[in-house]
Amino acid sequence: MTDKKVAVITGAGSGVGKAVAQALLAAGFHVVLAGRRAELLEQVKTEAQTQHGLGERVHCVPTDVSDPEAVAALFASAVATFGRVDLLFNNAGRGNPPGSFVDWTPDQWREVVDVNLNGMFYCLQQAFKVMQGQSPQGGRIINNGSISAHAPRPNSIAYTATKHAVMGLTKTAALDGRPYNIAVGQIDIGNAMTDLASRMAKGVPQANGDIAVEPMIDVAVVGQSVLYMASLPLEANVLFHTVMATKMPFVGRG
Repeated sequence: MTDKKVAVITGAGSGVGKAVAQALLAAGFHVVLAGRRAELLEQVKTEAQTQHGLGERVHCVPTDVSDPEAVAALFASAVATFGRVDLLFNNAGRGNPPGSFVDWTPDQWREVVDVNLNGMFYCLQQAFKVMQGQSPQGGRIINNGSISAHAPRPNSIAYTATKHAVMGLTKTAALDGRPYNIAVGQIDIGNAMTDLASRMAKGVPQANGDIAVEPMIDVAVVGQSVLYMASLPLEANVLFHTVMATKMPFVGRG
């Protein structure tokens, strides 16, 4: 890449976020790593420096995306450090509370909504502000949806509801970004091997009540998928991109 490109990645300390950071760094991006656990962000930076000598292109900003002031500070730090924001990978999220939703407390419900929906909105909002005002104007936002943005798993009502809402954010922001050269899309991931999804390989409930082991894909594949979306010129947009284990039970009945 001849021109400096700057990416902000939320939930960057592990799993999908870390894989995307590694893919973008390898392609020449400068990356701003955001996440709640500072030590994990620093580990990603250290690995980038040790393995590839890329540490100077990494900036770590511990951030709780459910706090709008923290999100505003994240984007201010990104601009202060690297000058602009060309890409937001809006990735931070959390899984469903345990047990039946009938037994959840209001706080358990709100904790999922605050991160998966409110946090994603706060990041989208701040990215728009930066991308509208910078020169050259514009940028790209990729929201991490999920297969759950299309179809639920049993006992996943909080996670699934927020991921359905993310689809609404993506569609609307894709329209609202047009006057400012901001392209907004979504990646929906099925069974990438991360801590969050590792239980799939041990057996999970299916819609028909069975427990079944599901195939997985290397999380690095997701990194390459996001890199593909990010590499397009701004006049082109992947509105929805699904990357999944080929033989997982998403396509079909059961």
